[in-house]
Amino acid sequence: MSTLSPFHLAIPVDNLAIARDFYNNTLNLNEGRSSDHWVDFDFFGHQLVIHYKPKSEQEKAHHNSVDGKEVPVPHFGVILKWDTWQEFATMLSEKKIQFVIEPYIRFQGEVGEQATMFFYDPCGNALEFKSFKDPSQIFMK
Repeated sequence: MSTLSPFHLAIPVDNLAIARDFYNNTLNLNEGRSSDHWVDFDFFGHQLVIHYKPKSEQEKAHHNSVDGKEVPVPHFGVILKWDTWQEFATMLSEKKIQFVIEPYIRFQGEVGEQATMFFYDPCGNALEFKSFKDPSQIFMK
């Protein structure tokens, strides 16, 4: 595929007001349409929808070890431009986000050099934001 289209992702949140505040004011995402049960956000050009879902018995959190760090599974996010990622990481640090994995650079100086960070939203959804120094290397081995 040579042209990317925006994706649509709907995620559950057990407190719509707290999640709405987080995506609006912590991540600085613009809000779109909404109802009493869901809210659309412009997620870096993609459509993210938070849907209210009552808290239920959750399965135990799962993590996979990557680079000696415990990566939460499942997780979602976007790949940002290098400078945008740096600015976003700085903004989140200034807002005192509690990172699961602090912003860092993987494969520095190697093929696939990338910046990454992980954190949870207030409803337990894991997010990863990453960037590639050379975007043409996203799928390189």
